[in-house]
Amino acid sequence: MIIAIDGPAGSGKSTTSKLVANRLGISHLDTGSMYRAITVHFIKNNYSLDNIDVPSVMDSIELEILDSSDKESVFLNGEDVTDRLRSNEVSKLVSDISSVKEVRAKMVEIQRRISSNKSIVIDGRDIGTVVFPDAEFKFFITASIDSRAKRRFDELQESDSNVTLEQIEEEIKSRDHFDSTRENSPLKKAEDAITIDTTHLDVSEQVNMILEIINNNQENTNK
Repeated sequence: MIIAIDGPAGSGKSTTSKLVANRLGISHLDTGSMYRAITVHFIKNNYSLDNIDVPSVMDSIELEILDSSDKESVFLNGEDVTDRLRSNEVSKLVSDISSVKEVRAKMVEIQRRISSNKSIVIDGRDIGTVVFPDAEFKFFITASIDSRAKRRFDELQESDSNVTLEQIEEEIKSRDHFDSTRENSPLKKAEDAITIDTTHLDVSEQVNMILEIINNNQENTNK
C-alpha cells in the first residue's frame, strides 16, 4: 500500500506523514529531506549549477535513509546530515537544486527503490503525480501562508535564530511560485487527491482525519 501525501513548504505534511505511518505501523519516507541532503552536498562542495556536470555529481552520491518510530536520519555518502537539512541556508537553495531534471530523475529512481515491496507513507511535492501516480491513497495538504511561515519559524529557532518571520513568509511565497511553475515535476494536486487544509488543525487532528479516510475506504472495500 502506497499513501502519497503532497503539499507546499510548511504545510505540515512531513510531520503528519510520519505520525500516520507510525499509527499504521508502516514505513515512512520524507522525500523533501532527500532533496535537502543533495542541497547540503552542493553547499558543502561549493558547487554551482552553472559549471558542474550534474549527472556525474548525482552518480557520486549515496543516500541512506534510516527510519525509526521517532526519527528519520539521512546519511549522505556515509555522513549523517540530518541536523543540517532544515537550516535556512538549505531552504533558500533547495528549490533551485530540486528543479534540475537530472536531480529529480535520480531522486525518483531512489524513492521508487526504497518504497518497493512494502507499505509506506511517502510525502513530497510530486508523489501522487509523478513518483507514484497509482498510489492507493493520495492526499494534498495545504495551509495559509501565515500559518506555514509560523510553523517554519518555530522549527528554525533551534538552528537559525537570526531569521525573521517576515523573511520566511517571503521565502515561502517565492518557493510556492517557483515550485508550482517549474518545468520538471511542478507542485500540483493530483486530480484524484483529497485536499486537507491544515490552517486551523493541530497535528493530531490532521493525522486522525487521514486515518479516518483510509480506514473508511478499507472497510468499504472489504464489505
